Amino acid sequence: MNEKEMYLQNLEHEYKTTLKVLKAYPSDKLDFKPHAISRTARELFWTFAAEATIPIKALEGKLMLGQTPQAPNTVEELIAAYESSYKVLIERIKNTSEEDLNKTVKFPVAPKKMGDVRCIDLAWMMLLDMIHHRGQFSIYLRMAGGKVPSIYGPSADEPWM
Repeated sequence: MNEKEMYLQNLEHEYKTTLKVLKAYPSDKLDFKPHAISRTARELFWTFAAEATIPIKALEGKLMLGQTPQAPNTVEELIAAYESSYKVLIERIKNTSEEDLNKTVKFPVAPKKMGDVRCIDLAWMMLLDMIHHRGQFSIYLRMAGGKVPSIYGPSADEPWM
């Protein structure tokens, strides 16, 4: 299995798991935030769709950080945006040559520091960041009164035995 195939296999698995978590979120709790300096659930939810576009824009040479569009207003719209952005990402990676995946783009590598990052490494970073935010979002889900589905194993709400 080459790097692209490994990435796509992991992306598709994690995409489906994240979708399950997002679909479990109570639709009337999008303004919830666990702390005054935290983002709202809507803002965190939007991260999942928005971050999927970063590797695509990098491959197209159109990467401009800090320009995230406004988040939709409903859970249904947020889920649709997430599904759409990941389907586009999966197809884009499938149809990109190894040579293009190995090209570099400028991306933040430390506070106030830009560096050269391979496009495939940027895609991996965004996947790992999605997993990180999914863990964060599962806490929001629990605090908002939703049921946390199985992610990598059983949960209190979805036991396996």
